[in-house]
Amino acid sequence: MLDVTRLRVLAAVARHGSVTAAAQALHYAQPSVSHHLARLEAETGSRLVQRAGRGIRLTDAGRMLAERAEEILGRLDAAEIELAAHTGLRSGRVRLAAFPSALGTFVPAAAAGFAAAHPGVDLRFTEAEPPETVRLLRNGEVEVALMFVYPEEPAPDLDGLRHELLLREPLHLVTPAGWAGDALADHRDRPWISGCERCRGELLRVCAAAGFAPDIRFTTDDYVAVQALVAAGLGVTVLPGLALAAHHHPGVRTVELPATSRHVYTAVYGDPPDPPGTTALLDQLRTVAGSPPYRKP
Repeated sequence: MLDVTRLRVLAAVARHGSVTAAAQALHYAQPSVSHHLARLEAETGSRLVQRAGRGIRLTDAGRMLAERAEEILGRLDAAEIELAAHTGLRSGRVRLAAFPSALGTFVPAAAAGFAAAHPGVDLRFTEAEPPETVRLLRNGEVEVALMFVYPEEPAPDLDGLRHELLLREPLHLVTPAGWAGDALADHRDRPWISGCERCRGELLRVCAAAGFAPDIRFTTDDYVAVQALVAAGLGVTVLPGLALAAHHHPGVRTVELPATSRHVYTAVYGDPPDPPGTTALLDQLRTVAGSPPYRKP
């Protein structure tokens, strides 16, 4: 009997044109792909691939089997989707990677709605910043990711990802409660506090647009710690709306900055259709993020 995994490897080689590209698409090591091809040739008793220069190409037998493999795998995938839909999401697992301020705001409400509708499905979370969420998606370690993008930063590598804008959150100037000044430039001579590398980049951009370079004295990814530093009078900062919705220190004052925002996306990896559990979780995230107090796209 032909091994389904080896058929999937052959189909990937036919689709992508090389062992290296197939290995990347399947998230396999290259020697593993070569091993599966060799075992499939042994199982079939047929030469399926042959060397062509520095690469390989399929033989006539290999092309015929790859076409059949695509049909077989398509039917298997369809059967899994139909079965999951038939069981009404009574079992299974869905994994989500999300950045901290999302986990501290709308994700719990979305998770509660998902759990109430599908109590038999195992829903799991992983905290990760956007560059890491892309890796987790591509490695198959999560099914859904939440990531943020600043409009003015270089576009992230989203090759192979299907992403959807979930919400736009405004940026806010955050100062100690007793300090005056509603504009960034009013605090040009103050010490500044920044967050992660990408948030630091955005802080530098908005301050440059206001005509100055901030004197960054403290750096921390923890939005609770950032606000504590501000409340203690150690500096000012810029925070996105979700960070303030997750935690708002009573000792800080916030002013929404005009014409600034951070965009939050959902992302999945691979071709549609998505498994029912993934689709259900995406629906819950859209519903919660699209309702007050979160800003709609």
